[in-house]
Amino acid sequence: MDKEITLEVASQKRKKAVWVVLAALTGLVLTIWVLRSFIKSSVNASEITTGRVEIGNIENTINATGEVLPEFEEIVTSPINASIKNALMDAGNKVNAGQSILTLDKSATQTEYDKQKFQLESKRNDISKLKLDLGKSFYDIQSNNAIKQLRISDFTDAVENAKRLYKAGGATREDIEQAELNLKVAQLEKKQLENEIKNKQKTMQIEIKEAEIAAAIQQNDLNALQRKLNLADVTATRKGVITYVNKNIGANIHEGETLARIADLGSFKVQGSMADNQADELHAGIPVIIRINDNQLRGHVTNVSPSIQNSIISFDIQLDDRSNKLLRPNMKVDVFLVTATHNKIMRVTNGPAFKGPAVQDIFVVNGGKAERRTVHLGLSNFDYAEIKDGVKPNDVVITSDMSEFKNSKEITINQ
Repeated sequence: MDKEITLEVASQKRKKAVWVVLAALTGLVLTIWVLRSFIKSSVNASEITTGRVEIGNIENTINATGEVLPEFEEIVTSPINASIKNALMDAGNKVNAGQSILTLDKSATQTEYDKQKFQLESKRNDISKLKLDLGKSFYDIQSNNAIKQLRISDFTDAVENAKRLYKAGGATREDIEQAELNLKVAQLEKKQLENEIKNKQKTMQIEIKEAEIAAAIQQNDLNALQRKLNLADVTATRKGVITYVNKNIGANIHEGETLARIADLGSFKVQGSMADNQADELHAGIPVIIRINDNQLRGHVTNVSPSIQNSIISFDIQLDDRSNKLLRPNMKVDVFLVTATHNKIMRVTNGPAFKGPAVQDIFVVNGGKAERRTVHLGLSNFDYAEIKDGVKPNDVVITSDMSEFKNSKEITINQ
C-alpha cells in the first residue's frame, strides 16, 4: 500500500528542482563566457589600420564649413534711374582702374539736368533783377530824404524870419508858432523816412540773401546731378576681377541697384558656418584651421554674426596667408575651430576606434597579435587622438573599428 506524500515534502522537492535548474543555467553561462574570453579571434592585416603612438601636440577642434570669398569686393551700383545700354565686360574679366564696364542710357537724367540748369540761370536773372529793383527803391527813398532835408532847412529859415518880423512888429506870435510847427512836422517826417531807409536796407539784404541761398541749393542739386551723370559711365575704381555684371541689355534699373561687383583676388577671407548648439565655443579671436584637400591654412575668427538663421550661426575668418595660391572664390572648405591645445602628450592617428567615450578599450599590436587594453582618451581632432595612459610611445594601435571584437582579449593578426 502506497504512503501519501505530505504537502511540505512536495514543496521542498519543487524548490530543490528549481535551484538545480538555476545552478545549471548559471554554470552554462559562465562556461560560455569563459570560453568566449579565451577563444582566439583573428583578423586579416589588410582589414585593419594602425597608428604608432608618438609624443607631440594636439588641438581639440570643432567641425564647421566655410566658403572662400574675396576679402575686398566693390559693389558698383547705378547712380541714376536708367536702362542698360551695353555691357562691355563679362564676369571673370580682369579690369584696371578707370576701365569701362558697361554703359547706361542716361538721356532722361540729361534732360533733367538741362532743365535744372535753365531754372538756375532763370533764378540768377531774378536775383539780378531784384537787386536792380531794390536799388531803385532805395535811391528813391534817399532822394525823398534829401528833399525832406531841404524842407527842414526852409522851415528853419521861416522860423527865424518870423521871429525877426515879430520883433519889428511885422508878424504875430501865431506866425512864429505856425512856422515852428511846420518845422517840427518836417523833422518828424524826416525821422520817419530815415527809419524807413534802415528797414529797407535790412529788407534788401534779407531778400537778396534768401534768393542767393535758394540759388546755391539749386546749384548743389545741379552739381550732384552732374556727378551722377559722370558716374553713369560705369568704370572700375580699382584693379581686380569682375565677379558679376548685369548684362540684361535694355532693362530698366533704379538708382542704387547693383550693376557689377569687382573683387581683389589678391586677398581672401573665409565665411564660416556651424550649428548653433556649439555657439558657446565660438568667439572672436579663436584660432581656426582651414583644410583644402591635404593642405592646411591657419587664421582666426574676426567677427561672429549676432543673428542665427535656421539653427546656423555664421562667422568671418581672417587668414594668416590671405594670398595663398590654393584659394579660389566661392571654394567650399572644411573649417576646424581650435578650442584647446595640449603639448607634449601621447597621440596616435585618429580613426573609428576612438569614437567612443573617454574610457574605452583599444587593441595594441604585439608581434602577430593584438592585445585589448583599457585607456583614457583626451583631446581629439581630424588628425590625432590623445591617449593619456595604457600605452607607451612607439606602441602600434589598431585605429579601425574593432567593435565586433569587444569580447575578445586577444586577436590573432593574419598576414
